[in-house]
Formats: sequence, C-alpha cells, structure tokens
Amino acid sequence: MQFELTQDKFRDECGVFGIYGHADAARLTYLGLYALQHRGQESCGITASDGADLRLERAMGHVADAFDQSTLDRLPGTSAIGHVRYSTAGEVSIREAQPFLVTCQHGQIAVCHNGNLPFAREERRKLEREGAIFSATSDTEVILHGVARSKASSVREAIPEVLRDTEGAFSMLFLTPTELIAIRDPRGFRPLALGRLGDAWVVASETCAFDLIDAQYVRDVEPGIMMACARRIRCRNRSPRCVCLSMSILRAPIRLSTASR
Repeated sequence: MQFELTQDKFRDECGVFGIYGHADAARLTYLGLYALQHRGQESCGITASDGADLRLERAMGHVADAFDQSTLDRLPGTSAIGHVRYSTAGEVSIREAQPFLVTCQHGQIAVCHNGNLPFAREERRKLEREGAIFSATSDTEVILHGVARSKASSVREAIPEVLRDTEGAFSMLFLTPTELIAIRDPRGFRPLALGRLGDAWVVASETCAFDLIDAQYVRDVEPGIMMACARRIRCRNRSPRCVCLSMSILRAPIRLSTASR
C-alpha cells in the first residue's frame, strides 16, 4: 500500500501585501512579496495606483524572477497591493495570477485574495446563466462581479454588502485609485496583520513582510473587520500627508471609527 505523503504537508496557500501612502509603493510591495514567497510560488502580481489610474503587472514563477527595475518603473504611485499564489481552486496559468483588475460602474478595482470561498462555484454558475463573463477560474472573480453589480454608491459600501453574508476563510485586499481596503473573514481563519511605515499603512499575511521593509507591526486585523485607508482633504491634524484609517465591522450594521496619525 502506498500513501501520498505530500497531502499531509502544511500549505500556507497564498500571500497578500498592501501599502498605502508611500512614494515607493511598488518596490516595497515587491519586497513584501519576496518575504512572503514561501506562501506561494506559482505566480505573482502587483497592482499600483498613482491616485488616478491602476496599473497591473503579473507573471508566473517567483517574485525575484518576475519583477526587475523596468517592471517596477511601470507601476508608479503611492499605493499598491500584491499577491503570491498557491492554488487551492482554479487552474495554474497566467490567467489565474492575481491581483485581478477590472473596470466597472464604480471605476477601477483590483483585488487579491488568500483563502477559500465554498459558495463561489454555485454563485459562478448563477452569474454565467445571467450572462456574466469570467476571464479565469478563480473564485476571487465571483467577489468582483458582486461588487461590480452592487447598487451601492461606492466601492467601500459595495464590498461589505457583498461579503457580509459570505461564508469562507479569506483575507482580501482591494485597491481603487484612491483607497486600499483590507478585509479578514469573521472567523479569522486566514491571517492578516497591520503595520506602519512612517506615514504609510501596511497590511500583509505575515509580519515577516514588515521586517524586510522596516515597518512596525501595529496589530492583527481582527476577524470580521474591514479597514479602509484613504487620504482626507480635511483631517484633525491638518497634515497634507495624513492617511486616515477607517474600520467597519462585517456581519453587523456598519459602524465606522476613524484613526489618523
């Protein structure tokens, strides 16, 4: 009798990294993903925002092989999210590499995801019957369709509307031209940590990503919490560099609290 021992090995199943409010966002995201490489080696990607547009670079293989200086130069901006993939659902191809980037009624939205969404297969079939078009087999795309179809007035309102009743184990990062949004599932099955680098906020699957860029660990993102980073025109400390962090609770009426430094 033979046993498949590899099935008993621990798998971290993808890593995510995001930063908001730093002039070198893409390079720092590259370093963060490099530190998280052990979480996934199939593919990697970075989406960056310059405040007006999102730009995406994805590739198969390891971070160090996929991103050189010329690639990072094509990702200008002060905010970015990145992903290293170990597939738990979907095919192994460049089409499945994250982040995913779409344009919809809410503008440009990018998302990357660590975890599993058991409902996604049935929801995908339902959306396909209604005429929805998918570019990949990953369950992450189902969430994007939900956000794109939402009648909420903004991405920040649409995301909790879609995810509040979603079952699964997930940590997700969303990026728009003006905001970075991080969410951890209500049971806290997938890790997500919050850090600080000067005036910038940083989120990552593990704190080893903070160590490599000299960011300071602040706390773990609590289960069921959505955190949104955005610059505000008016802020109590009146600093033009101020990046405010708002927090919302999933699976409950939205209650916002704001922290700024």
